[in-house]
Amino acid sequence: MKKRVLITGANGLLGQKLVQVLAEEYQVLATARQPEPVISVEGIQYLPLDITDMSRCKELTMEFKPDVILNAAAFTHVDACEEQKELCWKVNVKGVENLALCARKNMAQLVHFSTDYIFKGTDGPYPEEAYPEPLGYYGKAKLASENVVRMAGIPYAIIRTNVLYGIGVGVKTNFFLWVYKNLSSGKPIRVVTDQYNNPILAEDLAEGVRLLLQKSGYGVFHMGGEEYLNRFDFAIKIAEIFSFSRDLIQPITTDALGQKAPRPMQGGLKIEKAKKELGFQPRTIPEALEYLRTQLKER
Repeated sequence: MKKRVLITGANGLLGQKLVQVLAEEYQVLATARQPEPVISVEGIQYLPLDITDMSRCKELTMEFKPDVILNAAAFTHVDACEEQKELCWKVNVKGVENLALCARKNMAQLVHFSTDYIFKGTDGPYPEEAYPEPLGYYGKAKLASENVVRMAGIPYAIIRTNVLYGIGVGVKTNFFLWVYKNLSSGKPIRVVTDQYNNPILAEDLAEGVRLLLQKSGYGVFHMGGEEYLNRFDFAIKIAEIFSFSRDLIQPITTDALGQKAPRPMQGGLKIEKAKKELGFQPRTIPEALEYLRTQLKER
């Protein structure tokens, strides 16, 4: 009998990829706040779920009895989290508390996604055991959510990631899409040279989750891309693969943007543990961008 996997945030970029990559091996229930799914995958049931609604979480988990809950629901707009702290905490912490309590009913594993924003960003990329010291409210809320998961008395995995990118149906703009849409329209963009990460293609992160479930992984895992680089160099690579003009990309530093939330300048994640223990092997940025180029041609 197939394991039952409940996915929250299934209409987001990561959620869509999780549904697609897990559909064959597992009995998947896809959920999100919207009344209908944005993608249709054969054999996948969809039900609306707001993770901040405890009674709905209880009702749905009691009915489905998941073996695993994959929590891809989150409020990830970093600057908005500084302005809407109550909403940020409600979704990113209280929502996780609801899922953790529901998981305890039948000791389901809770797989929760976190971020390199829990680190100060002065000496990344960071290993799993690095000391967390978030700069902004988003990072503080995500660190609190990690602690909720750890203290819930349930089997868990915390997957930290950073700069998730890719294409999907009706997804929020990510860094790749922002660069692609502007450069393809001939619009100039300003991109920072002093923020470093290792961006990861959404499909690669979803595959990392599949490997984690397959190998019954527990604890904390970092999943990012192969290459550590700044945002400006990432944008240049996008321009090269898609044959856009590099002259449209203007280098600037973070202080010129006047962003509300502080950014970890040298963030990013070391991924050796996931490689060694799970067989995780993300694509290089050129490989990932070539993949996206093919996907966009087929749309």
